[in-house]
Amino acid sequence: MAQTVANVVAAKPKVTGGVLRGAVGTVLPTNSSTAPAVGFVALGYVGEDGLTYTPARSTDKKRAWGGDIVKVVQTEYSETWTFTLVESMNADVLKTVHGTANVATTAATVSTGTLQTVKSNGDVLPNLPWVFDMIEGATKRRVVLPNAQITEVGEVQFTDGELVAYPVTLEAFEDATGNNSYTYLDDGVFTP
Repeated sequence: MAQTVANVVAAKPKVTGGVLRGAVGTVLPTNSSTAPAVGFVALGYVGEDGLTYTPARSTDKKRAWGGDIVKVVQTEYSETWTFTLVESMNADVLKTVHGTANVATTAATVSTGTLQTVKSNGDVLPNLPWVFDMIEGATKRRVVLPNAQITEVGEVQFTDGELVAYPVTLEAFEDATGNNSYTYLDDGVFTP
């Protein structure tokens, strides 16, 4: 196959949000362009490093008598997704990294702004569906994680001149059909 510049793309978040978290049981998108179902919430701006996908395969080398490698057996497969949520005052972001039950929001009044109370504790964060929407020009890329859990919220720094942000690691688990994630692509080139 010849080299094709049109197959080389970057990934920018959609202006409506690049990282969306769903509720348990939310209907999953099955293409790159249909609006996500009610139940998905956009989590606002993501840090400049964007989204990182890390597939990992663990293997075990089997040897014959004499030491020759005769087979490599896959023993494990996993997918992690990492990104940094930078809207640290966004109630949906706070619910995502602390748990919905641990965030209380009171609407603004004539004497106060929007008030939020966040409890930090060891509550296990739930397995939820996630959607990552990306575009470049007419091309679209959507990644759907049917069942993923935040397994780590990294170090949060409170310093002058830096953003208060939440580095997040998601573990994508297999769905009922054995898939950890789905990627839907549209090259944006229509037939005449």
